[in-house]
Amino acid sequence: MTIQNVLVVGGSGFIGRHVLNVLASKGLHATVPTRRRDHAKHLILLPTVDVVETDVNAPGVLEALVRQHEAVINLVGILHSRKAAGGAPYGEDFRHAHVELPQHIINASRAAGIKRVLHMSALGASVDGPSEYLRSKGTGEQAMLAADDLAVTVFRPSVVFGPEDKFLNRFAQLAALSPVLPLACADARFQPVYVGDVANAFALALDERDACGRSYDLVGPREYTLREIVKYACRLGGRRRLVVGLGKGLSGLQASVMERLPGKLLTRDNVLSMSVPSVSGDPLPFGIAPTSMEAVAPLYLAHAAPRDRYGVLRHKANR
Repeated sequence: MTIQNVLVVGGSGFIGRHVLNVLASKGLHATVPTRRRDHAKHLILLPTVDVVETDVNAPGVLEALVRQHEAVINLVGILHSRKAAGGAPYGEDFRHAHVELPQHIINASRAAGIKRVLHMSALGASVDGPSEYLRSKGTGEQAMLAADDLAVTVFRPSVVFGPEDKFLNRFAQLAALSPVLPLACADARFQPVYVGDVANAFALALDERDACGRSYDLVGPREYTLREIVKYACRLGGRRRLVVGLGKGLSGLQASVMERLPGKLLTRDNVLSMSVPSVSGDPLPFGIAPTSMEAVAPLYLAHAAPRDRYGVLRHKANR
């Protein structure tokens, strides 16, 4: 049976925007629950997408929503949480978003007789991971894959880039503040994946029988250190900056200060997460050709130099 009706939990965020655009382009109907409908204005104009103002954590709400659909996509993820207390493996927010909600989705799907579930985890997620983020993501992923009575597929992306991202855009913005950028975990390794490739993986997986019960790493074509990524974002933003890598102690000190500031640009838990390389040797699934940062980032970082746009032109020309 071809799936035509999907519930997308966490669909109002950055990745959700792109997943829903792909689903709508294929004519699939999707429902996006959100606590505040005005946070999903960008989705309302999509012809096959319904935005519903509701709280999936309220009693009976998720169960009622799941019953109206043929599949569930869970995109919920957070990077920061209140600190774990009393020796708990992760903080309250991580537990709620990455552990309790996936289990709630599993239970609601079972009760409604819905079999197909797609779940967003993270590269490096593990119940024994060094950070609360990776441990909570690992616990949620483990629960999903253990639900062998459901047709579950788990995706594990590295850091995701694309228009409206909070990754390259943020570094480009920070470059405007100072000629010198002290950088925690400068040698941390990433394999950034384009949000369009992530969205296509989710859409193609819905009707892919061989994807059931499996997890897929989602990565781009090239590895970078964080230092290389920050320098590239600064250059595309029209500013060349001195990037000074901080050692382990200073990285933790910087994070302990920044996590107390509005917006929490960096936390000590983030530093622990970056001790695990966010890279993979696996190809993208379903025959998807990975898109490089150089082919896309100059399009949305406004001050990209002309030579940076050459990669975009080559990409469009399939060269």
